[in-house]
Amino acid sequence: MPAYALEFRDLAARQPSQHPSIVTQSPKEPSAASNFLRAAIEADLRGGRYLPRADDQPVRTRFPPEPNGYLHFGHAKSICLNFGLAEEFGGACHLRFDDTNPTKEEQEYVDAIIDAVRWLGFDWGDDEYFASDYFGRMYEFAEFLIGAGKAYVDSLSADEMRAHRGTLTEPGKDSPFRNRGIEENLDLFRRMRAGEFADGSHVLRARIDMASPNINMRDPAIYRIRHAHHHRSGDDWCIYPMYTYAHPIEDALENITHSFCTLEFEDQRPFYDWLLEQLYAGGFFPPPAPQQIEFSRLNLSYVVLSKRKLIQLVDERHVDGWDDPRLPTLAGGRRRGYPPEGFRLFAERIGVSKADSLIEYSVLEECMREVLNDSAERRVAVLDPLKLIIDNYPEDQTEECFAPNHPLKPELGRRAMPFGRELWIEREDFVEDPPKKYHRLYPGNMARLRYGYVVRCTSCDKDDDGNVVAVHCDYLPDSRSGTPGADNYKVKGNLHWVAAAHAYPCDVRLFDRLFAVPAPGARREGDAPDLVRDFVDDLNRSSRVVVQAQLEPALREAKAEDRFQFERHGYFVADRVDSRQHRPVFNRTVTLKDSWARLSR
Repeated sequence: MPAYALEFRDLAARQPSQHPSIVTQSPKEPSAASNFLRAAIEADLRGGRYLPRADDQPVRTRFPPEPNGYLHFGHAKSICLNFGLAEEFGGACHLRFDDTNPTKEEQEYVDAIIDAVRWLGFDWGDDEYFASDYFGRMYEFAEFLIGAGKAYVDSLSADEMRAHRGTLTEPGKDSPFRNRGIEENLDLFRRMRAGEFADGSHVLRARIDMASPNINMRDPAIYRIRHAHHHRSGDDWCIYPMYTYAHPIEDALENITHSFCTLEFEDQRPFYDWLLEQLYAGGFFPPPAPQQIEFSRLNLSYVVLSKRKLIQLVDERHVDGWDDPRLPTLAGGRRRGYPPEGFRLFAERIGVSKADSLIEYSVLEECMREVLNDSAERRVAVLDPLKLIIDNYPEDQTEECFAPNHPLKPELGRRAMPFGRELWIEREDFVEDPPKKYHRLYPGNMARLRYGYVVRCTSCDKDDDGNVVAVHCDYLPDSRSGTPGADNYKVKGNLHWVAAAHAYPCDVRLFDRLFAVPAPGARREGDAPDLVRDFVDDLNRSSRVVVQAQLEPALREAKAEDRFQFERHGYFVADRVDSRQHRPVFNRTVTLKDSWARLSR
């Protein structure tokens, strides 16, 4: 019995629901997790498995996206694995587009994928390929399989094929067309190629074993008729290979050594091996064959990573397109301000395994914070402005206070912040009747204006509805930060501020998680037995809030994709789409700490 059959001979006992238990990984995991794929490559190199290769690359991997949507966060894990491991071992990684379904693929998606992979920091040189590059070879191999008695044209309908397929515990039944002769099969297949038949009237199937315990080995379809315009080959073809047929052929043609796939392809590996075994026996490729190795896909809380669901969110306008900063696409993450280094750190930190696991979204956010804390310069922004009037400060006077651009990087220097009689402070920094341990402004209390003076609160102004509209203070002239005697004033409150006369008023978008629950669409305790939840019902209706903020004047010069830490508020980025010269618009990337964890306590 061949190896692929031995591996799956007990598949009938497996049920789809019997997956490894879901576990949760917290931000306190080690900084570098295990990677069994790295160990597999090391073992192959030690054993000289790929020494008799025609090229000079010890390791060749590939990242093979289908151009039918934008890449999401799960793809980032695969990109970092395939490109990162190839680079680590002095090999090459191919960018290959599996464009075998013309009805769902567009050039827009090809361009977006290229842009995303480059943005993550990876380069594939001349190794850019398309499945459509190989349509001629795939057709040639299909005719070979027919001639070898390993494939046949089936004329059953899709429903009839499904009925003949059997179940996990019951074998399938042979199609009445399974025993067509080679000449008849070749004639029908060539007529399929010539466009004589309608979509769905025939398919080409591999002839393997309809009684196999692995349903994927029960004569899988390898070609179907599809009269559709292809984004690259145009109308040259009206039959297209199935992905499971195209994938191993592409790997073999490109001399791939390690074909890393997610676990849903594990049951497809026997067909992968069977097909290459037939083609190697036919002399089409020199050994050794590529090997497929599976790892668990990324499962992340508070998001959906199903391409079908992402398309639904876009098509139904629950989000503002593929690059909406709330959407877990790489284009959305980039626009939100997630740095590419954060995704690479995240991929290394969570590692790879064979076990399904649910990664807390906070792990991803913490990786982003870690990168941004080191790289982002600091600025001051007041998101909920309240006017502060310093009554004893001269009305026509302005001076400069100085703030470090990065507290941990003195080499980045300091910047000047204008100071005047009227300032903007955060509304939460003043209360008339303070609770215990409140150290900011209230009548009679003193607090320091960060980088500036100590002030004593004297009173406040209110509108007709009793809302505070301005706070009055006196400043202590000898208390300016950095001057002799400033340390004589021991105050606990430290407030950030922006000079009203010089502030940059700006819309700031406060983005939050797109979904309000960790597992969108999943059943919950107490649900009625017949209740079916729609993941769309779990959308977080407060995932985007726009505020009119007052920003320090230096931020007016920010360019698209410039990232900053707004003191006290988190990390923000100048929107790469909506920002204009001298008029940037800012998005919140991530808060300074995990606010969701605090809410759940």
